[in-house]
Amino acid sequence: MARTLTTPVQQRFSDIDSFHHVNNVAQQMYFDVGKVDYYQKVLGEEVLLGQNRIITVSTSTSYLGQVRMGDDIRVTTTCERIGNKSIVLFQQLLCGEEVRSESRSVMVAFDFDRQESFPVPALWRERMLGE
Repeated sequence: MARTLTTPVQQRFSDIDSFHHVNNVAQQMYFDVGKVDYYQKVLGEEVLLGQNRIITVSTSTSYLGQVRMGDDIRVTTTCERIGNKSIVLFQQLLCGEEVRSESRSVMVAFDFDRQESFPVPALWRERMLGE
């Protein structure tokens, strides 16, 4: 079973629009906060700083309910699927137990020196699957 990580998110005043709810762009940034936390705690910092990293190639987000100023929110991040060179991360933005938005991101293992993708390493697979 894939590991799921929960990340608390702090709202900023600039995240709130004139209707007193969190802007959709800010919600996408919350998902990015969850991704970075997932990379650091599950995959290891090398996927952010090393030669071989993980990059986002596609993101799809569904907004299911409003997030309001002062809501206690958190992001869950889990690996939904691992392909040969790609990983699909599934994330949810929760207020209490209610899902307010969810996002799927296709990530690719990428070698920055060679400027090309490469197969997802066995170590990354093990860490994401909690093996």
